[in-house]
Amino acid sequence: MNAEEPLLQPVPEVVWEPVVPAPEVGWGPWRGWKLWVPVALVVVLAAVLVLRSCSASSAKPVAGGRAVPVAVALAKKGDMDVNFTGLGTVTTLNTVTVRSRVDGQLMRLGFQEGKMVRQGDLIAEIDPRPFQVQLMQAEGQMAKDQAALKNARNDLHRFTVLVGQGIISTQQVDAQTAVVDQFDAATKVDRAQIESARLNLTYCRITAPVAGKVGLRGVDPGNLVRAADATGIVVITPVQPINVLFSLPADQIQPLLEAVAKGALLTAEAYDRDLTDKLAVGTLQAMDNQIDSATGTVKLKALFKNENLALFPNQFVNIRLKVNTLKGVVILPTVALQRSPQATFVYTVKPDGTADMRTVEVQYTDGDLTVVKSGVAAGETVVTDGMEKLRPGTKVTLPGAKEGPTPPRAKS
Repeated sequence: MNAEEPLLQPVPEVVWEPVVPAPEVGWGPWRGWKLWVPVALVVVLAAVLVLRSCSASSAKPVAGGRAVPVAVALAKKGDMDVNFTGLGTVTTLNTVTVRSRVDGQLMRLGFQEGKMVRQGDLIAEIDPRPFQVQLMQAEGQMAKDQAALKNARNDLHRFTVLVGQGIISTQQVDAQTAVVDQFDAATKVDRAQIESARLNLTYCRITAPVAGKVGLRGVDPGNLVRAADATGIVVITPVQPINVLFSLPADQIQPLLEAVAKGALLTAEAYDRDLTDKLAVGTLQAMDNQIDSATGTVKLKALFKNENLALFPNQFVNIRLKVNTLKGVVILPTVALQRSPQATFVYTVKPDGTADMRTVEVQYTDGDLTVVKSGVAAGETVVTDGMEKLRPGTKVTLPGAKEGPTPPRAKS
């Protein structure tokens, strides 16, 4: 120990600082999250269960609840026609282009464009004067040849007398006979020339070869027309009667063949393109002998009298061909049918005023009417409107109750 150092060392001064406790783990803005997460999950699950319970309870019919207003119709028992529908085109039986048979100037036309003409009506008139001159020339030549023929026959008669007296030879008689034959042939040629000139005069007056509707004229009066002209003067289209060519799917051929085999005269009705207005009624005339492999259809032809001129050439129409008649079947409105992935069904109204769901088997549907084989009996009430709110057992009210459409009766 150094003698100079004091025996006791000074104690350093201690500074006391306040102790701040450390923050607890898990507290702060997200303090207690391990506790609140399970609580939130339980609340959400409870809400989902409550919503499902409410929806299930609203879907189930409640006895004595509020009645659902619906519209209804009665299922009826009756006869219903089976019709096949196909798109067709109106075609004429024949189309005639009127042309001149002689060359000449067109003097006048005897028709109005777009009007009906009868067979034999005047269509056009060609200047006849050149052909009248030809007729006069032919008649003059015939008169000349007839005079020469008469003189030759007289000479032949004289020669025949002289040859009997031995004055002339037989050769002269034979030569005179040949002269007579020549003049006789010349008169025949003249007669043909006269008939040709008269025929040309007839051709100068052009008449309608068939009855029908005339189109727009192809040449105006005053022009020179020729027999070789391709356009012609006018086109006549017969429209009474008229044909309709239409097609039907190949799967409808068998019922059609069965109906034809029975010898029945099938009725065809022509409708407009919207199938709303009936234009004409006719009969089936012919069916093609093969199926069109490109379209899978067969062509048919129907004939219509077209008395009201409702059918126009090249017009598109819908043909409803009556093939059969279903006798004593149950008929109900098509709007009453509902379809699900499992079956086709309807809602009926029971006597106690509640709805009942029935599965039905559809036999045939034609527009607004449907024939069912089973599921609904004649006289039962079926729902036609408001069925989307119905369940089996739901009470219904009938503010708009009405009888269903009357089914069409089979034509006698």
